[in-house]
Amino acid sequence: MVKHTADFRPRAERLEAGKALRKKVSRSDHAAWKPAPDRPDPIAVLQADSEGRLEELLPIRWERMLASPFAFLRGAAAVMAIDLAPTPVTGLRLQAGGDCHLANFGGFATPERHLVFDVNDFDETLPAPWEWDVKRLAASSVVAGRFIGVSGSAGAAAARAGVRAYREMMIRLAQKRVLDVWYARLDLETLARASDPAERSRLAAQTAKARKQTMAHIFPKMTEIRDGKRCIKDEPPRIYHSHTEDVEAGARSFLNRFRASLVPERRVLFDRFELVDVAMKVVGVGSVGTRCAVALLMAPDDDPLFLQIKEARPSVFEPFAGKSVYKNHGERVVLGQRLMQSASDIFLGWSRDAGGRDYYCRQLRYLKVSPVFDGMQATELTDYAGFCGRALARAHARSGDAAVLAGYLGANDVFDQALAKFAVVYADQTERDFEALQKAVRAGILNASLETKG
Repeated sequence: MVKHTADFRPRAERLEAGKALRKKVSRSDHAAWKPAPDRPDPIAVLQADSEGRLEELLPIRWERMLASPFAFLRGAAAVMAIDLAPTPVTGLRLQAGGDCHLANFGGFATPERHLVFDVNDFDETLPAPWEWDVKRLAASSVVAGRFIGVSGSAGAAAARAGVRAYREMMIRLAQKRVLDVWYARLDLETLARASDPAERSRLAAQTAKARKQTMAHIFPKMTEIRDGKRCIKDEPPRIYHSHTEDVEAGARSFLNRFRASLVPERRVLFDRFELVDVAMKVVGVGSVGTRCAVALLMAPDDDPLFLQIKEARPSVFEPFAGKSVYKNHGERVVLGQRLMQSASDIFLGWSRDAGGRDYYCRQLRYLKVSPVFDGMQATELTDYAGFCGRALARAHARSGDAAVLAGYLGANDVFDQALAKFAVVYADQTERDFEALQKAVRAGILNASLETKG
């Protein structure tokens, strides 16, 4: 969590303090990037990042990253953290997401079942320079644009749009009262109405689909009766039961300890359910190989609760931004998420397993709207990048000083243009790193295997 010392100066003085930071780091300085002469081999970085992961799942990780340079970027947060570390920063630190590419934003339901748009992945969250999140977001816009086949200028325009939305949102937040900033949220359906007609149609279809993903819909699809017992269905390699260790006993022990991280009234709710089954789950791109499980808990009368238990490893920002103040990385993830998100899951908590590994836990997400990049047009990508920029600004303003940030960013587009230039150059590097991954697989240095459907 950010060690925050409140600045009680009037807003006008804080805006000027931010503007003064341009003398330390001009906004146009953010445009430049080139590989350091001693830049580590990206494949070696990825191999080091894979240490401690489940060996049998690593081929799936490489296979997923081989899908495209965009998939590579998603799985290479450790590589980009090394590249971001020496870039110019103003010295302002806040709770950073750590992995803020386009695919780590989306819509989901608040505890009140209201659909919002927000950052939705916090495995790498840590107090760090705010610029690192914005640069990863901008770079991902250009890489995603190339992936969907829009022109180079359209990809750069999407990057500018995302950064512009971040800057303009920060300026608006700087004018708000402290509590108004804290309670601010982005309503998904309001965003959809303000977007390009094609994106509006896409979001409307995705939202309608998400609203059907209720527990009554998911429960029969995810479970079956096996030997007289309600069980999670196997869907290898995505979901499968492990027979190499007593996963259920480990999950039961973990959940008993996890319970203590919940606030007392939610422990009462949690105690209404009992664990009946647990299965392993393969998630995401960058997380493949980390230990993740789905637990099925039941209350009487076929009343289910699905929890996802996910391993929490050190943030990729730690070597450059400093170690977490929390001894448990699950706690780091949970408290970072609570600080950045406008609404977090009521069962969000953490603990440690008997082997000393850190984990966090939350409900298996439903009523979720995930971005679908296949088929996106340039205007849709631009709109979506803008949504992400606004969401990131709102998340940063909860722990950072919006007035100081707004003063630095300014009313013109100097910062937007600089980050778009950075994004194009870094997208070129991502493509070179992706080619290095392809070569490593062809040479047998990494073993990638096609996922099979079960």
